[in-house]
Amino acid sequence: MGMQWTKGMSLLREAAARLSLRRDRGPVDTVAGLAGFVSTRAAFVTQKKLYGYLKARMGTRYPSMFEDEVFVQSINVAKLHVFAACLSDLSIHTVARVVAAGHLARDEAPALARHCFEAGIGDNAAHLPEPEVVEGWRERFRKRAEDVHWENMAAGGESFTESPKALYRWAPIADQLKVHDREIVENSIRFAFGEVTRDFRGRSRPAEIAADWRERKGAL
Repeated sequence: MGMQWTKGMSLLREAAARLSLRRDRGPVDTVAGLAGFVSTRAAFVTQKKLYGYLKARMGTRYPSMFEDEVFVQSINVAKLHVFAACLSDLSIHTVARVVAAGHLARDEAPALARHCFEAGIGDNAAHLPEPEVVEGWRERFRKRAEDVHWENMAAGGESFTESPKALYRWAPIADQLKVHDREIVENSIRFAFGEVTRDFRGRSRPAEIAADWRERKGAL
């Protein structure tokens, strides 16, 4: 596992780099476009906020810490768990918008949300941890998607609940140094998602996404 973790997560890093250099501005009007948006933005926010927190906490020691193999392993572990949480939150948020503005039926929403979550996992298949960890992510998301009150979520319910907790929990910083950080750290990732959700509102075509989903399901 050690080799996998130390070499892993290049895809998240590359996705974040691509996004920062080439901000796509086209419409999000298909299921594939929705899943791609969720996956790349979850990767981007993970990269930005995890490294930002570490840099802020470590100051001038930040660059030298990457010479420590144990620390690098810890970062790679953290990245995957934070990414899974970001993927969960953004899948719920975007599908809730399709429910509200695209007239997707409430009983159709969990399957579309699971599709987005699975697409993000698939995008990073080469770098995932042990299968039982990934299955745990899947099971938690399945239960979450089934329990969501989609109308309330679409009306403004809080969907970004998992990623703030994951960033605070998994960031490889000593617990005694985190003690006063929780509110700042958790709010920082919510603020980062604010830009992402505004971008989605401006570019998404919920009715077209809903129609594409129904067409895809009808073809199976």
